[in-house]
Amino acid sequence: MWAVLAAVVLSRLPTMVLLPLTDTTEARYGAIARLMAVTGDWITPWFAPGVPFWGKPPLAFWAQAASFQWLGGGELALRLPSWLAYLVTLALVARYARSLVGRDGALVTALITASCGLLFVCAGAVLTDPFLTLGTTASLVSAGLALRGEGRLWGAVFFLGLVVALLAKGPLGVVLVGGPLFLWALWSGRWRDLWRRLPWWRGGLATLLLALPWYLIAEHKTPGFLHYFIVGEHFQRFLDAGWSGDRYGSAHDQPRGTIWLLTLYATFPWSPWALAVLLPARLRHAAGRAGLRAAFKDDDNRLLIPAALVPGLFFTFSGNILATYVLPGLPFMALLLARALGGRGRASPWVAGLALAMPLLSLAAGAYVLGHPDALRTEKELVACYQRQPQAGRAPLVYLDEVPFSARYYGRETPRAWSAEQAARAIRSAPGRRLYLAVRPREREVFQRLLPMPLTELAGNRRYRLVTPTPEGTLACP
Repeated sequence: MWAVLAAVVLSRLPTMVLLPLTDTTEARYGAIARLMAVTGDWITPWFAPGVPFWGKPPLAFWAQAASFQWLGGGELALRLPSWLAYLVTLALVARYARSLVGRDGALVTALITASCGLLFVCAGAVLTDPFLTLGTTASLVSAGLALRGEGRLWGAVFFLGLVVALLAKGPLGVVLVGGPLFLWALWSGRWRDLWRRLPWWRGGLATLLLALPWYLIAEHKTPGFLHYFIVGEHFQRFLDAGWSGDRYGSAHDQPRGTIWLLTLYATFPWSPWALAVLLPARLRHAAGRAGLRAAFKDDDNRLLIPAALVPGLFFTFSGNILATYVLPGLPFMALLLARALGGRGRASPWVAGLALAMPLLSLAAGAYVLGHPDALRTEKELVACYQRQPQAGRAPLVYLDEVPFSARYYGRETPRAWSAEQAARAIRSAPGRRLYLAVRPREREVFQRLLPMPLTELAGNRRYRLVTPTPEGTLACP
């Protein structure tokens, strides 16, 4: 079983190394981290030169920018911090599981957590969510261990987790930690234990001293940040699925309750097995039904159940959602499943077999993409073709209307965005001017009509064609 766990964890690395950054989210965050690294501005993340990014706190960007500087700026450098956060999350969950279900159960829990679909995918992606999940997991695991009387150190880790969550995603982290603890105390009636087992005064003060200064400095440096981040990102985005105030992307208008469908996807392959095999088997027998009733009376489960479900419950009432919003609940779903399996988990061939599903799918998908580069939404190869041109340093790369984030990242912010009319005017005014244009296939014919000369194609991908009106001295790319 240890070999299976190692295979699952390490199998994420090949695609992290080999696949390019893809649009939109991963390349966007990669571009922000790259700007932080090259400008040396560790206070304000920048969406583009001169445009501050107020959508997220900086912890993920700090980690990604530092890794970018240390490891040389490849894809692995930007993805590695998420993978490391994933490893620490696994270690925390396994430590809690060892207290709840013993060493064998801890191994099963780590294996389920490591191979849970969305956790596995996000472990190798340039995102902020793995850091939020690390913070909330650290806090809730520490609270659970402290409530079990396992030492004062966990009280310190609880508040350190809050700091991580606040600097990774903001006040949402406090909601995702405070909600389960409140429901646990309400359900168990152990309010006094909750107060006594955690150092609320000292820990709360330390949390403010560690997290609050960045918020104040960021507001001072770029006034308007706090209003946009607190009011816009945390209230308007939640309440208004079509929120028009989003400065950095588009709203996601989903039917209310869609978060639970996303949860089923996020917990693949464990959710189909638990719902179709494990739960019906329990319900068919009186002993199994009695075990389920007893599970709801267990104080540890009274914390695990809210910890697993609060992210879904919270976002049930919002239409502006993404699948990653359920990520903080997944480690605790894994803990619940491991407890349901009991001592049978390590011996079950189902556990080892299902745990290998995501790694095998990931490696198969990676192999397919390497053989079919156009399957991904990325501008890496097109930008590389432009950079190989003899005149690349003196002739601009122009995207019509907007520059994709992956082009910004791989082009080091040099690609420009022009309108079709602006590009046509520049070509007509200087017919011999060297210029490289990235044009969508469906727009190429329309754009060609605006020009007095034909365009020569040098490269292409699923979204754009790299063309030039002056083909002499250019290099076509396969």
